[in-house]
Amino acid sequence: MTSAPQAQYDPGDSLAPLAVRSRGAVEPADPSALGPLRKVYLIWLGGASCEGCTVSMAGATHPRLEQLLAGAIPGLPRVELVHCLLSTESGAAFTANLLMAEAGELDAPYILTWEGSVLDESTAGSGSWSSLGEDPDTGRQIPTTEWLDRLAPGAAALIAVGTCAAWGGIPAAVGNPTGACGVTDHLGEDYRSAAGVPMVNIPGCAPLGDNYTETLAALLLHLNGLAPMPDLDELGRPAWLFNESVHSSCPRLGYYEQGVFAPQLAESSCLVELGCWGPVVQCNIAERGVIDGAGGCMSMGGICIGCTMPGFPDRFSPLFERPLFEAAPGCRRGNGGFLRRLRSARRHPSVSPAHVAASLRSQPRFDRARSGRSVVGAP
Repeated sequence: MTSAPQAQYDPGDSLAPLAVRSRGAVEPADPSALGPLRKVYLIWLGGASCEGCTVSMAGATHPRLEQLLAGAIPGLPRVELVHCLLSTESGAAFTANLLMAEAGELDAPYILTWEGSVLDESTAGSGSWSSLGEDPDTGRQIPTTEWLDRLAPGAAALIAVGTCAAWGGIPAAVGNPTGACGVTDHLGEDYRSAAGVPMVNIPGCAPLGDNYTETLAALLLHLNGLAPMPDLDELGRPAWLFNESVHSSCPRLGYYEQGVFAPQLAESSCLVELGCWGPVVQCNIAERGVIDGAGGCMSMGGICIGCTMPGFPDRFSPLFERPLFEAAPGCRRGNGGFLRRLRSARRHPSVSPAHVAASLRSQPRFDRARSGRSVVGAP
C-alpha cells in the first residue's frame, strides 16, 4: 500500500485532491442536520465503458446530482464527488484521492461506484487493458481492475452502474479477448462492503440516471442511520425499480392486447414481432422515462433490446427479429381480433357523440327518484 503524499498539496488549490480540499474546508454548523454523517465521498471509477452511465447520472432529475453535491436534501450527507471524468484535478492529484481512500485517510466514508466491465489483466501480456494513474513510488501504471480490488474492501457501499458493470455487457460479448465480466463475477456473490452492504447492481445501457441517484440517496439514508437497508432482489438490483416488465407500462400495450402488431418500424402499434423483448425484460424506462419523465425506447418508437438483463447482448441477438420467449403474437392475433369485434358490436351508427356525452352527465334513474332532483339533459 502506497501512502498518499498529502503534505505536498495546498488545500486552497482548486487542482489539489478533493480529499485534501474537503478536509481543509470549514464545515458550517447546521442545527437542522439529521444523522451523524455530514459528508460522504463518492468515488466513481470505470473499466471498459463508453461513459454513457456518467452521462445518465449527470442528467438525473429525481434527485439531481447538484442536489446531492450541495447537501440540499434533508437527511442526506453532502456528496463529495471524485470522478475519473468530472473532477477538476487530474494525474497524480486525482489518484491521491484513491490512495488516501485505500489507506483510510479520508475524513468521511466513501461509496465506490464502478462503471464498465471489469477486465482480466492476466491476459494483457506486458501491458494492460485499462489503467488509471501511476504508482508514486515506482511509476508503474495501475490497472483499473487493481483499483477495484484495492478500494472495494474499504467502501461503505459498492454500486455497479450500467449493464457492463453489473453483468459484463457488450465488452463481455462472445469473442471478446479481454475476459471482461461484471463486478459481482469478479468479486464474488458473497461480497459485502465495510458497512455490510451487499453488491448493488443498477443495470441498463445506459441506465436511467434517476435509478442511480435514487438508489444512492436510499443508501445514504441507510448509512446515515435514518432508513433500513434498501430492498434488493436476487440479482442485487433495487427491488422497487426492477420488479415490473417493460411491457407492463409500455405505451403500446393496448395494441398488444388487441393483437395489432406493426409490420415495420415507425408505426404506432405493438413492436413485438419486430424484435421487442418488453414482455420479459425487467426495466422501468417505459414508466419513468429517461430525463424528467420524458423519452424512453418505446416512447420514441424503438424496441426493447433487453439491455438491462444478464446475458445482454448475446442472449438477445440478433436484434430486430421476433423474440423466442413465447408464441404470444399468434395467440394475441386471435384473441385480439375477438376483442376488436366485440367492441365494434357495442357501437351503433345512430348513437351520436353528443348523446353519449349527455348520457354520461345524467344521473341513474334510481338516484334521481331518491333525490327528487332534475338533471339537465337526462331522459
